[in-house]
Amino acid sequence: MANQCSTMPTALTECLSIEMAASEPWAPDAVLYTPYITEQILLADSAQCVAVQAFLRMCNLEYTVEQRANAENMSPSGRVPLLRCGKFVISEFDPIVAFVTKKGVVLNSLDSKQQADMQAFISLVHNILGNAELYLSWLDGETFETVTAPRYGSFQPWPLGGVLTWLRRRKMAARLQALQWADKSLDAVYAEVDTCCRALSERLGRETYFFGSQPTPLDALVYGHLYTIITTPLQDTRLASIVNGYSNLVRLTNHVDAEYFKGIEIIG
Repeated sequence: MANQCSTMPTALTECLSIEMAASEPWAPDAVLYTPYITEQILLADSAQCVAVQAFLRMCNLEYTVEQRANAENMSPSGRVPLLRCGKFVISEFDPIVAFVTKKGVVLNSLDSKQQADMQAFISLVHNILGNAELYLSWLDGETFETVTAPRYGSFQPWPLGGVLTWLRRRKMAARLQALQWADKSLDAVYAEVDTCCRALSERLGRETYFFGSQPTPLDALVYGHLYTIITTPLQDTRLASIVNGYSNLVRLTNHVDAEYFKGIEIIG
């Protein structure tokens, strides 16, 4: 818990919410707030929103989705999605998983080694797929001009929308620089994604899910990223082509889609 608290912008409030969650039942009127999907959301945010929805559905927990232009500003961490469950407000995939787990909702009975393996792969997905999506959205010139800039400031009047987009791009560039991603070439980014997908593919093998016949948070997270990558139209199609090159990862994505979202619109 200490490590989690130290890495989050709103460590005290979110960690307290997670600790207090065990004493409260799941609120059936829970709401997941996301940016507007058609007009606004970007690649990395979409992956996170889809991943959280998949996780909540795997846990068979009731919730509704509300799209808000200011979802990012509503979030205690400044990132989406944002979950309101009773009196608690939690944002981002990892804290939401921790919040649900504190309530005793566990998808799979993993031993300590499997738990460690799962967390290692979750970190891999965040550090590679998440950063690659941010890089493409904010630092790749073509994607920024054709996708990010028109969408990010779309709900703000001119020139405010442009100013906010410029400020956000500067913030994302600094973040990626700190993570040693800003100076990578586009080819190097795609190579990182391929390496990540290869590791995930090898771990999945012929299994239905990463740790057998039952899903885990890792399955939800990977689904969120792969679904978003496969279904998001970009000028450069190499990202989707890499994912589509791993048939068992595509099979996992299709399986989760059919099992948990059949006939239901995915907001992300």
